[in-house]
Amino acid sequence: MDFLRLLEAIRTPFLDTIFQFFTFFGEEMIFMVIALGFYWCLDKKTGYLLLYVSFLGNIINSFLKLIFLVPRPWVLDKNFTIVESARAEATGYSFPSGHTQNSAGMFLSIVWSRKELAVRIVCVALTLLVAFSRMYLGVHTPADVLVSLGVALLLVAVGYPLLNRAWDNKKWFIPLLGVLLAVGAALILYIELVPMPANAIAEFSLSCYDSGYKMVGGAVGFALVVWLERKYINFSVEAVWWAQLLKLALGIGAVLVVRMLLKAPLLALFGGHNVGNAVRYFLMVLVGGALWPMTFKFFGKLGQKKESPAV
Repeated sequence: MDFLRLLEAIRTPFLDTIFQFFTFFGEEMIFMVIALGFYWCLDKKTGYLLLYVSFLGNIINSFLKLIFLVPRPWVLDKNFTIVESARAEATGYSFPSGHTQNSAGMFLSIVWSRKELAVRIVCVALTLLVAFSRMYLGVHTPADVLVSLGVALLLVAVGYPLLNRAWDNKKWFIPLLGVLLAVGAALILYIELVPMPANAIAEFSLSCYDSGYKMVGGAVGFALVVWLERKYINFSVEAVWWAQLLKLALGIGAVLVVRMLLKAPLLALFGGHNVGNAVRYFLMVLVGGALWPMTFKFFGKLGQKKESPAV
């Protein structure tokens, strides 16, 4: 808390705005645009890595939050203030940091996958800036962000070479996806079977339950997508630049339609249980990972010059 109080003392409206901007790079919407941009338009294998590390990392993050039950800094110290604009996204327990986990898993995966020096420098800088922003805004401690950085780094360091093997030998996908689904199943069993501890904060625990079910639903969707895409779809990312932008914009729109329009109906269908959220994220991943890529042959033909008929 001493370091957070030091940052609290140097806050200014200008710095508040700057670090609120950088913290956005740890949010779900930014991840969707970058991960699907790679998967659909740039490098399918990097897209696989981004999605795998994100789902597994966030499941582990939810698990750790529920095990350690560390309150947020403003709960630990009633006299400590946070930047109020950050409060809405500061849900769940403090340890470890979800935003840091999201951004570090994403940007470090890109660092591992890409050779361009400028890209690597920008990604490392954004990783560190998001981590620092969570402390500056007052929603996480140094321990929260450091553990998240460590988990993300470990997942990428292990996941990248294993995914390379799986890319050449599809049998390697079995243990990769097996670990993902096993950790997800363990989280769901923990949520459903372990009573909420006496020292738990109900608001934070319920938020973790919500996030956990979403990530497990997405993980199941990802496992299905890997099988469908590798066996039946095998799309090409190639297209002219303006067709790529169109493909990305319309695809993100389709995923967001599933995300927004199916929330209330699915929760109602399952009596308000988080299974509805799991199904929703499963469908989001299925649409983005398998159904939308079935249109890519059309986008690949856009902008191509027709060959003149032979004389």
